[in-house]
Amino acid sequence: MSNNNQVNYRTAGVDIDAGNKFVEMIKPLVKSTNRIGVDNNFGGFGALFDIKKCNFSDPVLVSATDGVGTKLKLAILADKHDTIGIDLVAMSVNDLVVQGAQPLFFLDYFSCSKLDIKKAKDIVKGIADGCKMANCALIGGETAEMPGIYHNKDYDLAGFAVGAVERDEILPKVTQPGDVIIGIKSSGLHSNGFSLARYVIDKNNINYNLKAFDDKTILEHLLTPTKIYVKSCLKLMKDINVKAFAHITGGGIYENMSRVVAKNLEIKLEEANFKRPEIFNFLQKEGNICNDEMIRTFNCGIGMVAIINKQDVDKTCKILQDCGEDCLVIGQLN
Repeated sequence: MSNNNQVNYRTAGVDIDAGNKFVEMIKPLVKSTNRIGVDNNFGGFGALFDIKKCNFSDPVLVSATDGVGTKLKLAILADKHDTIGIDLVAMSVNDLVVQGAQPLFFLDYFSCSKLDIKKAKDIVKGIADGCKMANCALIGGETAEMPGIYHNKDYDLAGFAVGAVERDEILPKVTQPGDVIIGIKSSGLHSNGFSLARYVIDKNNINYNLKAFDDKTILEHLLTPTKIYVKSCLKLMKDINVKAFAHITGGGIYENMSRVVAKNLEIKLEEANFKRPEIFNFLQKEGNICNDEMIRTFNCGIGMVAIINKQDVDKTCKILQDCGEDCLVIGQLN
C-alpha cells in the first residue's frame, strides 16, 4: 500500500491533535475553578483532591451524577452552548446540598461525533461558570469523539460531583407535623421535562423564536440555565435548623419532597401561594396538559424546597432573600 493510501485515526473520524489542542485551550477555564483542596495536576490520569485541607472534623463524602437530558437538542438548535454547562453542574451540585453537603469537585464527560473546538470550549466555559457558582472545582473530565454513535452536530454531556458534610449535619433530619415548607423559586424549566416541552412545541408547529408573552423568545426561555442553590442553602444551614431540602427535578414537588419527609406525614401544598412563570402556563395551554401532569413533570416555578420549624419562617426568608433568592411559604407538613 502506498503512503497516499495509508489510513490513520483521523481518517476514521477521530482527531487526536484537535483533542490535545482543546485540552490546552481549556486549562485556564479549569484553573479558574480552583478551590482549597485542589492538586493542580490537570491532564493527569486521575484527579487529586486533598479533603484534609478543607478542615472537616468528621466528613462523610456525598456523590451525585446527572446530565441535562434533551435540553441539549435546544442548545444545538439555537447554536448556543455557553450556558448548558451550568445546567450540567447544577443538576448534580443541587443534589449534593440537599444532603447538607458542600460541593468539592466536579468531573465532566463530553461526547460528540466530531470535535468542534469552539463549541466545546463554550461548553466547558459554562461548566466552569457553574462550578464557580457552587465553589466547586472542575478537576477533570473526558472528551470523546465517537463517529457512528453520534451524528452531525449531536453531542451529549454527563457530570459527576463529590461533596462532603460533617456526619452530624447530614440531611434530611426528622420532620414533624407543623413544619413549614419554603419554596425557593426556579429560573424556569431547569433541566427537566424537555421531551414533553419539545413535543408540545413541535406538535403545534410553534416557532421557537416566537415572543409569546414577553420580550424573550420561547427558545430563550427554555434555555435559561438551571439555578444553582448551593451557596444560599449552605448559608441557611449555618443559621437555621433546616430539617430538609428537596431539589425539584423529574417527578415534581410532591415526588421529590416525599424522598425527605417522614412517611407518616402529609405534604400539604398551597399551590395558589406561588405563581407559575408564564412559560409553564404557555406549555400547559398549548399542550392541553392537565394540572397533575404539570406538577409531576415540571418544577412549575419552585426549584428547591426547604423544610423548617414554624418559628424560623421569617428568619429563613430574610436569609434567602439576602442571598438573592426569591422565596415564599408554600405549605406545611401535617
